[in-house]
Amino acid sequence: MANTYVCREIDMGGKIVENTYKAESQDELIQMIRAKGHTPVRIEKEAEKGQDVGNFALFQKRVKAKDIAIFCKQMHTMLFAGMPLLSALEVLENQAENKTLKTTVKDMSMQVQKGEVLSTTMKRHPKVFPPLLTGMVESGELTGNLDNVLERMSTHYTKENRINSKIKGAMVYPAILSVLAVTVVIFMLAVIMPTFVGMFEGSGVPLPAPTRFLMGVSDAIRDYWYIFIAVIAGIVFLIRRITKTVEGKRFFDKLKLSMPLIKGPIAQIATSRFTRTLSTLLASGIPIIQALESASRVTNNRVVIDGIDQVTEDIKKGASLSVLLKKVGVFPPMMISMVGIGEESGSLEGMLERAADFYDEELEAAIQKLVSMIEPLMIVVMGVVIGFIVISMMLPMFDMLQTVQ
Repeated sequence: MANTYVCREIDMGGKIVENTYKAESQDELIQMIRAKGHTPVRIEKEAEKGQDVGNFALFQKRVKAKDIAIFCKQMHTMLFAGMPLLSALEVLENQAENKTLKTTVKDMSMQVQKGEVLSTTMKRHPKVFPPLLTGMVESGELTGNLDNVLERMSTHYTKENRINSKIKGAMVYPAILSVLAVTVVIFMLAVIMPTFVGMFEGSGVPLPAPTRFLMGVSDAIRDYWYIFIAVIAGIVFLIRRITKTVEGKRFFDKLKLSMPLIKGPIAQIATSRFTRTLSTLLASGIPIIQALESASRVTNNRVVIDGIDQVTEDIKKGASLSVLLKKVGVFPPMMISMVGIGEESGSLEGMLERAADFYDEELEAAIQKLVSMIEPLMIVVMGVVIGFIVISMMLPMFDMLQTVQ
């Protein structure tokens, strides 16, 4: 029976086009497309198009590392107890609190009923399940070690969630202080200053230069506020677009690793994620080259990814991993030393895990130190700005007193 497929393909002119075909199988469809001189990019059945609502819902709830950790833990527990995969998915669908994950698991259950394996159903939802997880699940299916792989990934994402929580928790107070400072300054410029300075305009005394400057800023905020909002939104949009490109991401990652205050915590975050992921992959039997590539991408740092890409080329020539990691220029000397010890003792996975735990603890201290430096700096800046505004409002009063005298 012929199926209807929707295919995105690259035509002979290099443009991406979308066509609909009828074919008995995907292999037959691919032959049809290539016979036209086109290259297939994405193929999906017409009946399945739009099924992955968890990925495309406009207001979907994001699946966090905590949700993934719980998913892996519950799946491991049920499979270890001997429950069939389909039954385990049905239980997870009923228990999932995240609506996006619930919808995704429901779709996975339907695909498993049709004969697909777990990793294939997970790959249909790349915005829900990270590539690292789907790759590990596929490896577990091939080796018959799926329940142990899921247990390792549960531990991995639990620790990843702990790191994310530490970072977000530490940034809450500075973020609130920043919003408060901006709100106070705008309120003083747009509301208080015009009312206060308006009392002196009829006195005939020339307003001082600082006062005139702030009056101009105040008038601009009140009359052209929408332009300010548009400019800020445009800058944010532009930065987000740039960071989605490889070159833009590389530029900002290099910038973060060169800034005195944040380069330490950024390097520690990358080190913790890299070492833990690499340890998990090696313990699961993943080849060293593939493990390094996957671990580097988990860091989400282009400098690390570029460095590891070079490392993998050199490892193929038989070079030592610890020596090559030093060339990346991001990882701390202690981590490189621990990798060297692990290579010599034959316990690389264990040393990587210990390094990850160590830098988790160091990261918390580094974040607290960073916050303790940011808070007084922000308070000083806020005080200087507000003090300048207050002095500018008071200067006309001093000039009036001098005129009266």
